[in-house]
Amino acid sequence: MLIEQYQVIRAAVIDAGYASEIEWAEGVKAPENAEDFAGEAIWVILCSGMKEQIARKISDKVWGAIREGQPVRSVFGHDGKASAIETIWRDRERLFQSFKLANDKVEFCQRLPWIGGITKWHLAKNYGVDCAKPDIHLSRLATHYRTTPANLCATLAKASGDRIATVDLVIWRACNLEIIKTRQLSHDHNI
Repeated sequence: MLIEQYQVIRAAVIDAGYASEIEWAEGVKAPENAEDFAGEAIWVILCSGMKEQIARKISDKVWGAIREGQPVRSVFGHDGKASAIETIWRDRERLFQSFKLANDKVEFCQRLPWIGGITKWHLAKNYGVDCAKPDIHLSRLATHYRTTPANLCATLAKASGDRIATVDLVIWRACNLEIIKTRQLSHDHNI
């Protein structure tokens, strides 16, 4: 992808009302407390395998249950995710301390319940690590350009002045909004 293409895509994401997400990605930092640490992990768990818009709706219910001291399972029917969320919330202080001491933050993320080989990158980004998440959209786009998600984002970050994590977010949001249609990449060379 050329830097000019990225700039057009970035402008379209801003025009669609997502400038605040780009601003957030440019300034995201490591969590300052155990609640923020757990909140980011819970968000990534909720997002795994579903559209962000659906995860938002479920998130409100999950946080309502947590605030009321109710089991997450009472509002969210996915037993594996509910159990992981409850574990992370219950153990947030200990896990946060371990995170602060971890030399490799990305690998630490994968040791959390329900965080896997791809979602560890999402969580690490939300914890301030400047990296790209090789999700389905970014992977398809990188394959189209005969590179890796990490290289694609790093190259565009260097050329644009954005963080790697910001480039990742811009591309992901563009795919989420269908500004970029990754399913059509094999047919469209003018992205």
